[in-house]
Amino acid sequence: MLKQPTPNVLHHHQQLPLQRWQIFLSKVELAQKLAEAANLSSTVSQLLINRGITTEEAAQIFLDPESLILPPPLEEFPDLATSLNLLQNAIAFKEKIIICGDYDADGMTSTALLLRSLRWLGAQVEYDIPSRMHEGYGINNRIVEDSHKKGVGLILTVDNGISAFEPIALAKQLGLKVIVTDHHDLPQKLPPADAILNPKLIRESSPYRGVAGVGVAYIVAVSLAQHMGVSAQSILAPMLELFTLGTIADLAPLTDVNRRWVKRGLQQLPKSKLSGIQALILMSGVQPGAGGESKTGNKGGFTTNNSPSSHPKSLKPEDIGFRLGPRINAIGRIGDPQIVIELLTTDDMEIALSRAIQCEAINKQRQEMCEEIETEAIAIVEAEYLTSLQQNRVLVIVQPNWHHGVIGIVASRLVERYGVPVFIGTYEEEPTNEPSASQKIRGSARGISEFDVFEALEYCHDLLGKFGGHKAAGGFSLSAENLAALRSRLSEFANNCLELQHLKPLLKIDVQINFNQINQELYQQLNVLEPCGINNPDPVFWTTDVQVVEQGTVGKGGSHLKVTLAQTIDNHLYKIKAIAWRWRDYFPLPPRVDVAYKLRENQFNGNTTIELELLGVRLPTQSHLLFTSISPFLRTTFQYNQNHYTCGVYQNGSLNELRIKNSEGVFLVVSPGCNTGLLGANREKAMDVDLCQPQYDGLIQAAVQALEELGVGAGLTYQY
Repeated sequence: MLKQPTPNVLHHHQQLPLQRWQIFLSKVELAQKLAEAANLSSTVSQLLINRGITTEEAAQIFLDPESLILPPPLEEFPDLATSLNLLQNAIAFKEKIIICGDYDADGMTSTALLLRSLRWLGAQVEYDIPSRMHEGYGINNRIVEDSHKKGVGLILTVDNGISAFEPIALAKQLGLKVIVTDHHDLPQKLPPADAILNPKLIRESSPYRGVAGVGVAYIVAVSLAQHMGVSAQSILAPMLELFTLGTIADLAPLTDVNRRWVKRGLQQLPKSKLSGIQALILMSGVQPGAGGESKTGNKGGFTTNNSPSSHPKSLKPEDIGFRLGPRINAIGRIGDPQIVIELLTTDDMEIALSRAIQCEAINKQRQEMCEEIETEAIAIVEAEYLTSLQQNRVLVIVQPNWHHGVIGIVASRLVERYGVPVFIGTYEEEPTNEPSASQKIRGSARGISEFDVFEALEYCHDLLGKFGGHKAAGGFSLSAENLAALRSRLSEFANNCLELQHLKPLLKIDVQINFNQINQELYQQLNVLEPCGINNPDPVFWTTDVQVVEQGTVGKGGSHLKVTLAQTIDNHLYKIKAIAWRWRDYFPLPPRVDVAYKLRENQFNGNTTIELELLGVRLPTQSHLLFTSISPFLRTTFQYNQNHYTCGVYQNGSLNELRIKNSEGVFLVVSPGCNTGLLGANREKAMDVDLCQPQYDGLIQAAVQALEELGVGAGLTYQY
């Protein structure tokens, strides 16, 4: 039910989302040129430019992924030929194969994909996935020893193994053959496997470079069928569907070959013949939307003849990212991965529905656990850490009785809320009053764009047990007695790489539009960008100085904000509805705001309308820099990003302006009420720059802060 604010608080300004807005500069001439060449609107061509697509050739490949010329995988992956020979021999000689998988969506879809394809090719194959709670990630000595006892001849890892030197060395000592298929970052010393397939080992320009673990599994499966001279037509559609599920759920980049295959898979999924996929779609309530037709073709690489048909319905990546994927991932987080493997490998609809019901129940349990832990974490942060966040520039929070499987999700939500890197952990057993070396903490970390999580963990390596990850996320363990030292060390690292202006979530915004431009025609034009995801995000638009006509909270506990916005253009009022997920804390919004948003299609009672999904809101930017009673003779120096600057307020005619000069004599001039500034050695040859860009926004904030330290901050206000 929609909850309205009471009249006495309607115009009371509460807090707004803490955000940095980075707005792409409009490149009008290039956008127009690209629009004419690719037969697009200038808005869509600007969106392509924002994604690094600036030539007609690049636009052609992006708009029609089937035109991408793929080199054969055998030419790209050095150990692929060896892997295919090992697998073919194992099948021919009835040698037992064990697939060592992982408990996330990528690892489980990879496991299911290879189980299906290898069994179809006649292999004797089983699988083993380590326990998240008791063993942790990746192949281990227990799996190797169990495999040896069972008479297994070949171990095939999926989505893990690249860092497992010791277990793989043990496997080789016991006489087992090992193929590692993985996509994670490379360690300093590779494991002694018979073959290693990892896109990080191939050339950076390869179209296969961005595949996830399930992408490597898909390449192995299709290549093996071709290597054995078997037509893969009957098994190709199921493998493509599993590839699509795992690739999107693992947040792999939707560019290059991933874009090509995912686009096919999304069109294939609604008509899937896999019982497990049908059951998942049924339980999640996903409704396939309209999808455009794509051209067919075999342009190199796999000649599978499985190009998209003219089937009119297609899923979108968010259907997997927010509906199907979480139901799979929830099992790996707090359940038994065997449920998902059975779901994705069974051909019995009754079994599939039973497993899908289990996924649904466990996902609801996961959601409740996340909400409970997030609520507790926020209360702790507000009570104990909020005042020191700017000083520490990192949040380290550890509590007992939190579930290891879901704290990573909570870490992401805390990053979104507070704008700082978050390291969150829980004890592996109930702690006593005094931490001791015997008590262990296991945790997850999430970063921001200017903070490298893996580098931070390496910086603290002597305080940690096991750790790993990449720039954006990681996992770690440590003795409880090292917790205080870890807090201090992480704060030291954060202060070395983060400026104060970095401590706000970054919102990247594509194009400014007005409400009179928002219609079905624009929405349909955006379909050429699909599938959107990592490295090809959904377009984000913004509109300035709109009126909040109606607003209220909806959903469980009033956690979401539903509003009606309006903009007056040429004396005509344009209204549009919007939803803001998890924005209860920002209710009520002020009466006039700038808004940043995605476009969403809403279908209700046979009617289709375009609505907004709000991502950002701020006070209108008509007064970006305000001067009230400040003296025009202020001067000071300051440092920003390890560079020296001078700044001051100068009189220009009847107005004051802020000037910032670097050591090379280049000025940035900011006038009150302007969102653009002048950059150059002199005013005559200066160029216009967008002050919303982070490099200028942060510099201005640093200059304003330096002037405020002179004790004159009351006369200078910078809105951002």
